[in-house]
Amino acid sequence: MKSDCPIFDRVWDVTVVGSGAAGLMACLELPADLNILLLTKDSRARSASRWAQGGIAAALGPDDSTEAHFHDTLAAGAGLCEPPAVRLLVEQAPRCVERLLSLGVRFDRQGGQLSRTIEAAHSQRRVLHAADQTGRAIVEVLQARVRERPRLHQHNDAVVLQLWREGRRCCGLQLMAAGMIGWLRAGAVVLASGGGCRLFAQTTNPPLASGDGVVMAYRAGAVVRDLEFVQFHPTALMIPGAPHFLISEAARGEGAVLNSLDGSDPVAAVGGGNLASRDEVSRAVARHMVRRGDTHVWLDLRPIGRERLLRQFPSILKRCRAWGIDPLTMPVPVAPAAHYWMGGVETDLRTRTTVPGLYALGEVASSGVHGANRLASNSLMECLVCAHQLGQGALDLDPGSQAVPARRPGAPIAVTSRSMVTAQEMGRRIRHLCWTVAGVNRQEGAMAMAQQQLQVLAHGLDHRPELAWLKTSAPGDRHPVLPQAMGLLRRWVEVEHLCAMGLLLLEAARFRRESRGGHHRLDHPAQQPFWRRHSRQQQGRAISSAPVDCGP
Repeated sequence: MKSDCPIFDRVWDVTVVGSGAAGLMACLELPADLNILLLTKDSRARSASRWAQGGIAAALGPDDSTEAHFHDTLAAGAGLCEPPAVRLLVEQAPRCVERLLSLGVRFDRQGGQLSRTIEAAHSQRRVLHAADQTGRAIVEVLQARVRERPRLHQHNDAVVLQLWREGRRCCGLQLMAAGMIGWLRAGAVVLASGGGCRLFAQTTNPPLASGDGVVMAYRAGAVVRDLEFVQFHPTALMIPGAPHFLISEAARGEGAVLNSLDGSDPVAAVGGGNLASRDEVSRAVARHMVRRGDTHVWLDLRPIGRERLLRQFPSILKRCRAWGIDPLTMPVPVAPAAHYWMGGVETDLRTRTTVPGLYALGEVASSGVHGANRLASNSLMECLVCAHQLGQGALDLDPGSQAVPARRPGAPIAVTSRSMVTAQEMGRRIRHLCWTVAGVNRQEGAMAMAQQQLQVLAHGLDHRPELAWLKTSAPGDRHPVLPQAMGLLRRWVEVEHLCAMGLLLLEAARFRRESRGGHHRLDHPAQQPFWRRHSRQQQGRAISSAPVDCGP
């Protein structure tokens, strides 16, 4: 893998945005003769897929079947899964496991066989794992294999600012990297940039998850789908001042139980109890906390047993102990937190978006697999299956691409020391607002007021000097960026994307007047047959709905 490539001065066959499991696997599955640019927003390993604990789902056991996996996924998705997409996932899953094993991923084994655990809403033990660091185990192997790939260049600390369209086609992007803001051309752009759950004040996601890909695709004219559906994980660490570290669902699969502060069971009225679907458990926990005025409930891991806890959940033990909680001797304080965005950029089964030349996979995409509520441990598998589809499909590369002629560099962008403080405060305000009105429970009045507030903030952001150049920059423009300004500009872009993501979420959540999966409205608490439809948003058009594609 080359490290000295002038990224702005050449045409890339494919530019992949994001280096989590989806982006890395896409690079490995794309044809070997392509020149690929892999862009990473950060130099540190902080992708959501790397943080994934529980595992990856595939029907491999003698007591399991792809048909059972198929029906479990449909049931969890509350009527909005696309059956052809789910069928593809479950049938390709065993092959993808073999692919990972061939690449060098080492899953836990028991008696020589792959160890399988069970998670919420699965009918069988089909979740493969590497202790409680499955995402890290997969991503580190994929990173090592990507480094071996010829004709691939990876650039870190690269912030994509907007997609570039000529006519109907996406032909490249605007990028802040290597001390410069400029435009680069690509035969195709692949978005693998992850989700946007940093929009919420309480989230298990890394700081990078600000919804960049969804916002940029929407602004480039792509259809985004089902953005009202956010999965709130019921068991995130809840200690003042601590990050909302995820306590894996696999812990409940192995016997951990939820209890309230008074010892009662907060999920007693939920069918399936501790192993009900994530949306049901999160709502039950949230209701219990509101009713009793509590800030958390307890997750007791001690029923798992000391030996299994030490073997299967070492990172959870380590992180909890760092905050003064020893799960071997005491329960862990937990509460729901935003975890995964089921909606995203609409794609077909070949990862194509509605904009030619633009592809999407992973959490940024709405492939049809997850519906209104993702089945646990299907997300990593979706990354692998969709990457394979991208590589196997006839990639629509632009044969007429030419390098962007560089015009005279513009002046450095002005910044002030006070500006960083303002960006941080505005980001906190947006995140607190969205958590308050569009978290586990939602209702019309609060969402309408929040939407107005975000519209005011968006108007102000349009006139921020740190962002003004985005509206006037054209292909060929290059702006030098001084090192001290890079972090500030990145912060303002993230704030602007969070604000735009919040507006898209609120529009979709107000549009769907029912409760289904990860979308729960106190003023419309029932699921309605009419709403077995996808919401669709496209810039310049009114929000609309479309029926679920049930296939042939």
